[in-house]
Amino acid sequence: MSSSTGASSAPKTVEEKVLWQYVTKLDKFGGKGGNFKWKCSYCGLMKNGSYTRVKAHLLKVSGEGVAVCETVTSNDVAKFRRLVEEEKAKAEQSQPKKVPLPPSSASLTGISFNETQGGLGSKKRRANTSESDNPVIKAFNVGARDHLHSEIARMFYSGGLPFNLARNPHYVSSYMYAQDIYHRGTWKEKGLTIASDGWSDSQRRSLINFMAVTGGAPMFLKAVNCEGEIKDKHFIASLMKEVVIEVGPKNVVQIVTDNAANCKAAGQIIEAQYPHIFWTPCVVHTLNLALKNICAAKNIENNSLVYDECSWITIVVGDASCIKNFIMNHSMRLAIFNEFVSLKLLSVAETRFASSIVMLKRFKLIKQSLQSMVISTQWNSHREEQGASFVRETLLNEKWWDKVDYILSFTAPMYDVLRECDTDKPTLHLIYDMWDTMIEKVKCAIYKHEEKLLEDESEFYDVVHKILVDRWNKNNTPLHCLAHALNPRYYSDIWLQEDPKRVPPHKDEEVTNERKKCLKRYLNDSMERTKANMEYAKFSTKEGPFSDIDSIEDRYNMDSHSWWVIHGASAPILQTLALKILTQPSSSSCCERNWSTYSFIHSLRRNKMTPQRAEDLVYIHSNLRLLSRRSPQYCSGITKMWDIAGDQFGSLDDIGMLEVANLSLDEPEMEVVVFTDDGDGDQANSDEEVMEVGSN
Repeated sequence: MSSSTGASSAPKTVEEKVLWQYVTKLDKFGGKGGNFKWKCSYCGLMKNGSYTRVKAHLLKVSGEGVAVCETVTSNDVAKFRRLVEEEKAKAEQSQPKKVPLPPSSASLTGISFNETQGGLGSKKRRANTSESDNPVIKAFNVGARDHLHSEIARMFYSGGLPFNLARNPHYVSSYMYAQDIYHRGTWKEKGLTIASDGWSDSQRRSLINFMAVTGGAPMFLKAVNCEGEIKDKHFIASLMKEVVIEVGPKNVVQIVTDNAANCKAAGQIIEAQYPHIFWTPCVVHTLNLALKNICAAKNIENNSLVYDECSWITIVVGDASCIKNFIMNHSMRLAIFNEFVSLKLLSVAETRFASSIVMLKRFKLIKQSLQSMVISTQWNSHREEQGASFVRETLLNEKWWDKVDYILSFTAPMYDVLRECDTDKPTLHLIYDMWDTMIEKVKCAIYKHEEKLLEDESEFYDVVHKILVDRWNKNNTPLHCLAHALNPRYYSDIWLQEDPKRVPPHKDEEVTNERKKCLKRYLNDSMERTKANMEYAKFSTKEGPFSDIDSIEDRYNMDSHSWWVIHGASAPILQTLALKILTQPSSSSCCERNWSTYSFIHSLRRNKMTPQRAEDLVYIHSNLRLLSRRSPQYCSGITKMWDIAGDQFGSLDDIGMLEVANLSLDEPEMEVVVFTDDGDGDQANSDEEVMEVGSN
C-alpha cells in the first residue's frame, strides 16, 4: 500500500491500521482474523496478537494483555495518538451523513427480534406465524425489506408528504428505486466549490445555504438559520470556515457567493486563513447586475450619462410590465388572453435573473396572438377602459415592437452567457473568453442597428461597454485567469484563427500576471513553482511531450479535463491543478434552486419538529432531489421534472411550493409556468453594496 493511498482515505481493513507500520509482521495466524506474530520496531518485543495489542503496546496502555513499550518516548506516544486521532477523523469524514430512518420491518410486521437477526427463520417457524401469508414477506428477505423501508422514507422526505399517507393502502404500488449514491471520494482529485447564497423566507427568517459542487454534481451541505444574527463579515466567515473544515480545506478550490460587500469581506478572511482557497463572486449575479444597470438605469446625479442613453429601455420594459399586469389583474381580459394565446404570461419576480429580458422574450414569442387578441370582437365588446386602450395602442405600435427587437438583439449575448453559467456545469475555465466574446457580439448588434462601421463612435455602445467592463473588473479573479491559461483549447490554431484578435493565454499580459499570482498562492516552495513554470512553458509552446500530434489536435477537439487526463502526465504539477480547476462552476446557481426547501420543511404544519430533525429532513430532501436530477428518468417519461411540475389537478395544498427553487434559465421547458419569488422580494436591491446576503 502506497503512502498516498494511506493519506487519502481511511483504512479499509484492520490490517491497514496506521500503527502497523511501527511493528514488523512476521507470521499470520488464526485464519481470517487480524492476528499476527509481530515484532516491535522500537524495543524488539515479539508478540502474538491483534492490532489492539499493537496499539496498547505503543501507546503504553496497560491491562491489554501486552507489556508497554519502554523504548518509545513521550513525543513518540504523542505522535502515535495524533495519528490514531487523524485516522479516526478521516474514517468519520469518509462516511455519508447518518440520518435515522424509520424502524425496520421487525416493528412493522410483528416479526420477533430473533427472527429479524437470523433471517426469516426456519420453515417450521414461518408456518406457525400469521405473517406467512403476507405477500411482502414472501417477496422480500429481511435485508431487502429494510432497504425498501428506507426508500419509502426517502420518498416521504423528498416529496414533503404527510407521514399519515403511509396508512393509505394504495401507496405501495408507487415505489421506484432509481437512485445513484453520490460519494465524496472524488473531492481530493477533482476539488470542489463551496457555493453559498442567502435569502429571507415568507416568515422573514434569514437563511444561508451551503452547497458543494464539482464536475456538475452539486451536493447540499446545510442551511443555516441566521435569525437574530448580525450578518457581518465575521459571522459569514465563521460559517464558511465551518463548511471548509467539514469538507476538508485541501479539497476546496473556491467559495462562490454573490457580490455583497459583507460576502466579499468574509471571502477575504477565508483567503487569509487558507491562501489556496479563492473567493469568487458569482458570475450570474454579476451579469444580472449589469443587465439591471442597462435595463433599469437610475436617474441620479452620477449616473446621468447612463440614464440619458438607456432610459428608453426602462420605458419599454415598463410598458410591457403594465400590459402584463392589466391582463393578469382583469379576469375577463385574462379569459380572452387564454383564448388567443396558448402560452402563459410569465409573472417574473424582479429578484429573478434577467427578469426584464425573460418577460420581453415571452412578449416577442406571442406577438401575433397578442395583436389578434386586441383587435378581436371579444376584446372590443367590453367597456373601453384607459388601461385597455393603452394595451391596444402599444401592442399595435410597430415602432414599440422594433424597440423590443433591438433590446433583445443586443442583450442576447449577455442572456446567452447568463444561461450558460446559470448551471452547475464546469464553466470557470470558460468565463474569461466568454465575457470578451460577449462584449464583441454586443458591439456588433448595436452597430448593426445604428448602421455604423465598427471603427465609428457610438455613445450608446460606450455606455454599455463601460458597464460590462466595470462589472468584469469587479468579478475577475486570478483563478479565472489561471483556469483560462490551463484550457488547452485556447492554444489551438483552429480557435486562434476563428478571430484575428485572439491571442493565446501565455501572450496575454493580464492573464500572465494573474496566473503568476495564482501559482504563488498554490505553490509556496520556489523550487516547485519554478518546476511548474517550466511545465507551463512546454505546455503553452507545445514542446517536449506536448509536441505529439494527437496532443495538439486534441486541444481543440477534446474537452479540457479529458485532455489533461490523457496528455498531462508529463506535467504532474499542472495536471493536478488542472484536474481540480477545470471541473469547477462559476456561479452559485445550485443554491438559488434550493431556496424553498428550508421553508418547505419548516412549514407551520411541521413546526413542532426538533431543530436537528428538521435539519436532517432538509439535508435528505435536498440531496435526494439533486441525485434524482442526475438520473435518466428525470429527463424523460412520466417522471420528467417530477419535483417541479406539480399536480395538474391541484389536489394537494403543497404542490408547486418548490417550483421557484428549481426553475432556472437552463430549463426552457418550464418557462410556461407562472411563478413568483418565494423569498421576500422587498429585500432585493440593484446594487451589491447595499444588498443583503444572497438577495439578487
